[in-house]
Amino acid sequence: MYVKRLDTGETFGHAADQPWYLASTAKVPIGLAVLQQVDAGQLTLARTLVLRDVDKVDGSGSLVWQKNGSAHSVDSLLRRMLGDSDNTAANLLIRTVGEDALNQSAKAAMGGKDFAGFTSFAQVRRDVYAELHPAARKLTNDQLVRVASAPLGPRRVEAVRRAMGVKAGDLQVRTIDEAYARYYKHQRNSATLEAYGTLLEQLVRGKLLSPASTQRLFTAMKFGPPGGYRLAGGLRQDVKFIHKTGTQYRTACHVGVVNPQDGGAKAIVVASCARDLDDQREAGKVFTEVGRAVNRVLLGG
Repeated sequence: MYVKRLDTGETFGHAADQPWYLASTAKVPIGLAVLQQVDAGQLTLARTLVLRDVDKVDGSGSLVWQKNGSAHSVDSLLRRMLGDSDNTAANLLIRTVGEDALNQSAKAAMGGKDFAGFTSFAQVRRDVYAELHPAARKLTNDQLVRVASAPLGPRRVEAVRRAMGVKAGDLQVRTIDEAYARYYKHQRNSATLEAYGTLLEQLVRGKLLSPASTQRLFTAMKFGPPGGYRLAGGLRQDVKFIHKTGTQYRTACHVGVVNPQDGGAKAIVVASCARDLDDQREAGKVFTEVGRAVNRVLLGG
């Protein structure tokens, strides 16, 4: 975890200088890159983007089930990506702003430290499955969506093998656990929590976006009273909270800022991730305890 109180500069970290796979918390840097292009006049929130097969991927959100060629505004895609954590909306926005521009923006926002970079969520799937066999890099988006109907475990491995058209004996690893473990070691779509905390701090201090775009990102990140999930479950209900969760195989994260308003004058940045904990039974409870600690120590709750 990484916690920083912005009015005093006090920080606390535990393993915050280690790279963590960010899962869907990577969608905040994507939204940031989109709104920076809006501020630069390269995009507008009203601009219509067209859904293509190359955008579609399994996971959170319902956009994947809409027809190719359907039109969606940049603003609606931001809402889908950050409010519903829609992976396909994220892919469409990455395709629009460009992966290089996204990574340049993210690197600058996180303090200029080197990192392996963000990819599309479809590329995440291909890179994980490529640990089973390199032929996975040629899987189409439609194939990625179809193999995801098989539960994670032996049935997912078999579904990927069949989609690739290779023999079981040709697989480089035999389990989905091994595939993800090998993928995580590449540190793609990862960052230290200190670096992510820097991004959140710069965001609420108004250093990354215009006031209007900052507020737009806050709204998409569900600016308002905390809910009851993960970190939010431990916070007082009279504070404001912007946040984003992320979940991937054997990893989970929850990041956010308590009281981000007023240029972060009384803001508290919190970034937390966990490995090898079940999301529903274990990781969520741990994050709630982190929220309770922030509430008790920093908010006087």
